[in-house]
Parts: sequence; structure tokens; C-alpha cells
Amino acid sequence: MQALGLEVQALPSFAQLIGEEALIDKLAPVTPGQFLGRAHLDREIAGGAETYEGRSVMVTGAGGSIGSEICRQLLQLRPRRLVLFELSELALYTIEMELRQLLEGSDNPVEIVPLMGSMTEARLVRRALAENQIEVVLHTAAYKHVPMVEANPLVGLSNNVLGTQIMAREAKAAGVERFMLISSDKAVRPTNVMGASKRLAEMVVQDLASRSKTTIFSMVRFGNVLGSSGSVVPLFQDQIARGGPVTLTDNAVTRYFMTIQEAVGLVILAGSYAEGSEIFVLDMGRPVLIRQLAEQMIEAAGYTLRSAKNPDGDIAIKVTGLRPGEKLHEELPITKGRISTENPKIFCAAEKPLSEIEVATALRALREAVATGDEPAARAVITRWVEGYVPASETVVGQG
Repeated sequence: MQALGLEVQALPSFAQLIGEEALIDKLAPVTPGQFLGRAHLDREIAGGAETYEGRSVMVTGAGGSIGSEICRQLLQLRPRRLVLFELSELALYTIEMELRQLLEGSDNPVEIVPLMGSMTEARLVRRALAENQIEVVLHTAAYKHVPMVEANPLVGLSNNVLGTQIMAREAKAAGVERFMLISSDKAVRPTNVMGASKRLAEMVVQDLASRSKTTIFSMVRFGNVLGSSGSVVPLFQDQIARGGPVTLTDNAVTRYFMTIQEAVGLVILAGSYAEGSEIFVLDMGRPVLIRQLAEQMIEAAGYTLRSAKNPDGDIAIKVTGLRPGEKLHEELPITKGRISTENPKIFCAAEKPLSEIEVATALRALREAVATGDEPAARAVITRWVEGYVPASETVVGQG
């Protein structure tokens, strides 16, 4: 109807008008993907089925937004066993119950194994891989929220880098066939600790890949996921439901987005393409202007934008300013030449790895910094070893 130039509005209830009820969306729930207009990868996922069918698969961070969607889609590919590795008790319980409900009444023989623990516990990881005869690992577990990791760099680096090193090392030792690290576009010339931690984790996996004769190591680097925990869509939905304002860091801020279904489709497909050391990237399309997304969500919820031109509107947008380590415009998740794959939506990034000695030196320094609680030393590690990393205090707003 917007294409026809027609304005669509929804009247609030009388209770809402007199302030006895909050301005809660009474229309159909907002579907994140409707704002992107991108095709799903659903029909293509079956092409990677042979990599997972009849196999014992472990998903780390299984209770997270990405991890849980990976588990849902893997069920369709009928693995022999699906091990849910998760630190959060509640998240693990929730995804286990959901998967068991999905299996009710079906002839799918997959065995669901919930496993609670931290990937930084090497003995636990080693035992889990051996006892469950794991053949494929999809490693999604990570601390991903930029402001949180920026404020807690030691925990973030320990989990994202040292935890990944333990998981990947033990997978190699256990003879796992395939190991895929779920990475981020924020690893490209990072301006924050989270992005730097993901790039260093990539280099750890690249190093193991160069020395592995049995395990196929690869990585998937993608952008922001609409609808995931902590992303703008659920944040904006909550703010709109409360009557606003919708908070925006900058009127000009843009981001590349994909839906959770797209991201998981890439992980599953790329996992079947991997031959070793690849960093896979999804065609991200065009960047999304976040202010425009906010305005569309306000309108989709049946409200009007309150502004200088429309002071009687329902929901206002409040600009709060960029946070430490945050970019105005993010770069595509690739720094140099791209290499095509058999799927036009997936390509590979050519990233220079560190040598085995350099990786060992970086990890040793990081372990020492974490063990002694030395935050400046931990930041010094990523400043030295992550190419292009510029600490938040040195970045210039608006630069990529």
C-alpha cells in the first residue's frame, strides 16, 4: 500500500489514549526480514545435507540466537547425534525442550545431548568430543555485544580467543572431521575489542588449519543479524511497545544486515564447501540506514513518528551518540580480493595469517594478561597482532 502512496494508520484504544494502557503493538508481529527484501537460502541448504546427515554434530553456544537456529535447521538434515554445548543453564534447557518438541511425532532418529559447561574448560571439551564421537563442530559460542566486551576486555578475550583455541585444538586432537568458526564482519579492521577478538580467533583457527592433516578448519564471517538477542529489531520493538522514544546512536549510522535464517544457511552451506582455511563471507547486499529502519518499524506497528514537523506524532526518535568502539559505517566483511564459490551468494576472503610462532607468542601473552588481570597488557596483544586494529579512543567518528 505504501507503493500506491496510501497512508496506513491504526487507532489506539481508548485506554491507550487516556494513558491507562501502554502503546503496545496490536498488529501482527514485525518480521525482521521484511525490511531487507532478501531471498532465503532455505531451498539451497539441502545441498549441504551429506556433510551432516548421519553424523555426530556439536554446536557450541547452542542456546544463543545463532546457535539455536543452527540446531533447528540441522534437525532437517538428520544428523545421528546433536550435542548442545552451552554455558547458560536456562538457554540450554530452552533449546533442548524446543528441539524435543520439534521431534515429537516425527521419524527423525537424531539423539539430542544437552551439555552444560564452558569451552575454556579443556578437560570438559576433550571428554565431550570423545564420548560423543563428534565428527562436525559448529563453533558459535562467543561474547558478541560490542559495548559489553569493550567494558570487560579480559573476559571477552579469554572467552572468544582462548576458548576458541581450546575448542579448536581439542577438536583437532580428537580427529574431528570438520570445524567451523562463526566469526563477524567486525573482525575487519576492528575498532573494538570484540572485533579484534574475533579476528585473533580467526588467526588461531587459520594456524591450526595450516598444520592439520585430518580436520578441515574453516570460518564464516557475517554481519549483523536482524532479530538476534541484543540487535536493533527487538530493541526497537520493545521501545515502541513502551511508547518510545526509539534510541538511535546517529542519524547517519548504517549497518549491513541479514536474517538469522540467512546466516545459518550460510554456515550450513559453507560447512559443506570447506576444504581447509577458508574464511567464507555472505553477500550482504546494501547497507541499511538505521534511522530509516526505525521509522519503518514505527509505521509497521501502526504509529506515527513524532518530529519537529509532526509534534503530535506517537513515537519519537532520540539520538544518543556513538558508543566506544562503534563505527558510523561498517565495512563489508572482507578486506582484500574475493574468491567466488559455487554459490553466487557465498565467497571467500583472502586474509593473511600469522605464523605458528606469532600465534603462539600472541596466545602466551594473552594468557599471562588474563591470568594476572592486566587489562592494558591484554589490549596491547590485540594492538600488536591484529592488523588494522585501532583502539576506540583513537578512532575518528565516520571512518570505516
